[in-house]
Amino acid sequence: MKSIKLLLLLALIILLNGCSNKNLPSSGVANNSYEFTILQLNDVYEIAPIQGGKYGGMARVETVHKNLLKENKNTMAVLAGDFLNPSLLGTIKFNGERVRGKQMVEVMNAMNFEVVAFGNHEFDLSYKDLQKRINESTFQWISSNVLHKVSGKKEKFYKKVGGVKHDLEETFIKEFNFEGGNKLKVGFLSVCIPSNPKDYVFYGNMFEEIQRSYKELKPKVDIVLGLTHLSIDQDKKVAAMLPDIPLIMGGHEHTNSYDHVGNVAIAKADANAKTVYIHRFKYNPITKKLSFKSELKEINDKIGSDVDVDKIVKKWQDILTIKIKEVVDNPEEVIYNAKQPLDARDTPIRSIQTNMGDIITKAMSYAYNNDVDCALVNGGSVRIDDVLSGDINAVDIFRVLPYGGAVLKVRLTGSLLKKVLDYGVEAAGTGAYLQKYNAKKIGEKWIISGKELDENKEYHVAFSDYLLKGFDIPFLSEKNKQVLDIYEPNKNETAFDIRKAIIKYLKSI
Repeated sequence: MKSIKLLLLLALIILLNGCSNKNLPSSGVANNSYEFTILQLNDVYEIAPIQGGKYGGMARVETVHKNLLKENKNTMAVLAGDFLNPSLLGTIKFNGERVRGKQMVEVMNAMNFEVVAFGNHEFDLSYKDLQKRINESTFQWISSNVLHKVSGKKEKFYKKVGGVKHDLEETFIKEFNFEGGNKLKVGFLSVCIPSNPKDYVFYGNMFEEIQRSYKELKPKVDIVLGLTHLSIDQDKKVAAMLPDIPLIMGGHEHTNSYDHVGNVAIAKADANAKTVYIHRFKYNPITKKLSFKSELKEINDKIGSDVDVDKIVKKWQDILTIKIKEVVDNPEEVIYNAKQPLDARDTPIRSIQTNMGDIITKAMSYAYNNDVDCALVNGGSVRIDDVLSGDINAVDIFRVLPYGGAVLKVRLTGSLLKKVLDYGVEAAGTGAYLQKYNAKKIGEKWIISGKELDENKEYHVAFSDYLLKGFDIPFLSEKNKQVLDIYEPNKNETAFDIRKAIIKYLKSI
């Protein structure tokens, strides 16, 4: 009798236990939670390793990506804007046209990126080139505040696949699958900083549009995450406005950071894949609670390169090397060690004198054996939007000034020189802002080579050839009668290519 009672009790326990667990995830889901991982990159312009091969490299990133997939098949790669431009490769011609980010899309397709945010540098491209890159991509592009302006009307950007146009969506929903048919929907929303105004782009209000998108997206998913391209202060404002978003994966600053506004974390990795963020999430489907841990991982030469991605990278690097060797014999030679990072970011170099600007303009003077009164270059010529530190090679200099061009020795009147210098000051924040050597303003006076500028005197100035075309400074061209003489160097002279001048100068110090 006792045995029968014991068996009945055991059966009852099994039955009750089965009922109590009928709503729990199936076995194989760790700790009754759904786990997924996101690999975050932002502001990546170079597919190959940088700083003498020590850091970065998309083939190394893919090795990390594949290891994460082995750890958890529910892993996805995302990029928080800025990848089509600026890049040295993007400026060269291949098969008759400028590359313009084609190399990056090819690499990212091979790495199976799933979703990207529009960054401001995507709009450096012409609409025609941008459309080509979107069409070539296998990943999704999102933004709630950028639209295509066509004949005065606002339309969604689109991707053409097999001749059919598909409008790009404002948001993206990733559906993760778990054992037992369980699913988890994670939504991504994005906005882009309006710092690159173009005639073909309409920028809606960032904060109004992301609020609207959140309200529309939230009922459709279990979790909402941010994938933005904003300044850190703007990201913090978004976090304050949308306190239920647990994580904003952002870009734009180029230096890694991890901030909190209330319960919202804001993560940004270093530019050019020097670091990436790995976010590991756990979601409890019963309590609806989400937790996550974020790891900033350095991408360095201790990480092996993925074979498949490395083949694509090497193909493009071989093309690039051929182009660079037209100017310098040994592109990989270390020419300088920057113990203090050289600032070539867009905002500083277009607003203040930077140490990178010092080097460029000193090299321009050096190209003429310092037989000039001063040297001037427009900040907009610098296209790397990054800092250089540690070992620097010739390729790095080409990244700084991808378009090259000659250094011209120009004889002009003092009154025109003053007008040019004043214009550069007033143009702060734009590409016409001037980086200078031997020219500084003290109070209301300009000092040239240690002496006050004399408007009645003639001066010899080293200019980048672009400046003499009148694009950034309209009145500065060979047509101006106050431009008295222009010396153009021949191909055997250091001044023939501004990058060659910088390389020689850095090797001399």
